[in-house]
Amino acid sequence: MRYENPRRNKPGVPRLFCTEPDRPLAMLQLCPAYQPTPLRAMPALAADLGIGALRVKDETRRMRLGSFKALGGVYAIAQMIEDASGTSDLDSAQARKLAAGMTFITASAGNHGLSVAAGARIFGARGVIVLSSSVPEGFAERIRKTGAQVVRVDGSYEDSVQYAIDAAEQNGWQLLADGSWEGYTAPPALIMEGYTVLAEECRHEIAQSGDWPTHVLVQAGVGGLAAAMAAHIRDHWATQPQIIIVEPEAAPCLLKSAKAGKMTRAEGPESNMGRLDCKDASLIAFEALRHDADLFVTVSDEDAQAAARLYEHHGIQTTPSGAAPLAALQQLNLGHTARCLLIATEGPETA
Repeated sequence: MRYENPRRNKPGVPRLFCTEPDRPLAMLQLCPAYQPTPLRAMPALAADLGIGALRVKDETRRMRLGSFKALGGVYAIAQMIEDASGTSDLDSAQARKLAAGMTFITASAGNHGLSVAAGARIFGARGVIVLSSSVPEGFAERIRKTGAQVVRVDGSYEDSVQYAIDAAEQNGWQLLADGSWEGYTAPPALIMEGYTVLAEECRHEIAQSGDWPTHVLVQAGVGGLAAAMAAHIRDHWATQPQIIIVEPEAAPCLLKSAKAGKMTRAEGPESNMGRLDCKDASLIAFEALRHDADLFVTVSDEDAQAAARLYEHHGIQTTPSGAAPLAALQQLNLGHTARCLLIATEGPETA
């Protein structure tokens, strides 16, 4: 399935998140675990694909959490504590005392929960992470090791989201969802602001060579990373590529929403692209992507699994979620003049 976006570059609703990476970068500079992830040139794989050049932003070891999600939840918690305490010194007694009384809860397909759990631990707050029954137990164990509480919910990812919403309201906790909806946009906007660091790392490195990509392919679940990446490209990159959003065939919520011109739920079976298997798009991600993205495409579970194996053959260990853009690239036949940028968003589930 594919949908070429006729609304691209037409005036629309202003973005509801910041595309400047300055604030999250300033925080990350203080973190010993932070360093830019590799932007790998992959000429052999490019030759196999029949394209001119291929670079892959390798997030599989990001900040020891193994996913780009490390940039979002940690930063959002820091900013929320700073805003609530009135001080930017998060090691101060004032900030620590306030954080100790805060509980951050989120639903997750795995990686976002790890980031929120890590952020809560770093800044002295409590984390509660809600996982649906489909999330591998390896994620639950890694989250528990941070000291956060894991709640298992029978049902889908959307069921875990509703559980987190209800628990936050009942207990007076801070809901830190990576999706957004009418009336709930500020916390996910912070998460997306954190993701712009990834885009800025790419921009900075590419600008040094001047070898700008002609195509950027980004996978999407609710759309936070895809929208943050696309918006940063539109606002800050010297040369504009075609931006292609990649979703599972079982969960094309952004494609369906873009085609309908309004938020539209995607019904479908469970996908092996677990971190992308989201049936409802994030409102602020959709509102941005409907004007920033050029093309929406879907890939099958089988093709994503095969793409993960192809990545492994070329030295990158990731999951079908991380390999979805590679699966799309194999289908698109962009030709020998194409210079493509992909993101391997996560390491293996057992990492």
